[in-house]
Amino acid sequence: MFWRSFAPSSDSARSTFPANRRGGIPALHSIHPMNRDHSGFTPKELRRLRSLKDPHGIQTYLDAMPYHLSDTAWSPRRVLAENTSHCLEGAIFAAAALRANGFPPLIVDLEAEHDTDHVIAVYRTDGHWGAVAKSNYTGCRYREPVYRSLRELALSYFNIYFNLRRERTLRRFSRPVNLARFDGEEWMTTEKPVWFIVYYLLDIPHFPLFPKRVARRLHRVDERVYRAEILGKAYKEKS
Repeated sequence: MFWRSFAPSSDSARSTFPANRRGGIPALHSIHPMNRDHSGFTPKELRRLRSLKDPHGIQTYLDAMPYHLSDTAWSPRRVLAENTSHCLEGAIFAAAALRANGFPPLIVDLEAEHDTDHVIAVYRTDGHWGAVAKSNYTGCRYREPVYRSLRELALSYFNIYFNLRRERTLRRFSRPVNLARFDGEEWMTTEKPVWFIVYYLLDIPHFPLFPKRVARRLHRVDERVYRAEILGKAYKEKS
């Protein structure tokens, strides 16, 4: 979680990527295969990404790196160099690693109320969706490719998606965004922040997981769920 609170306000940057307001869940962006001669990664970097082999290998790599608590928007190259990431950076890194291993670089935004959003990288195997993600919470990470739809996948995060008041907060999900649309911005290798991806996520439609009347009847998570989810959680050092 946490990425939305990091995004700086910039109306001019946001207007660069106008919202798509069509009704219903649109189809995926067209898939653009990675131009391996012009991806921007060095041969060493590409070998590192390809050595992860598959979504589970990418998740294992993300889980092994420390959780990054600063308000940054690093590219996958920077994540490789620093060996740390937060939710947004982890999802973007995972999308690049998926691309290096033959998948389209897709991310989905999970939108919450009274809480921060969460971004996941998604993939399909045999027509079923799975996810790779970096999170400061135990259950908001990897998903095996067993979900028939993106809504099913998003709902798998619902029960363990809560704020510090222990309220279940997940409400909406976005369509998949193919990050190949940002190849002109060199999103995989730039040394500049990739806030342009964040601004795009802020503008695209999100789709409700259930009616508002259902949300009014939700209960808070119990102590066991709370303790399980914050196991190993990273905290900012007090100054």
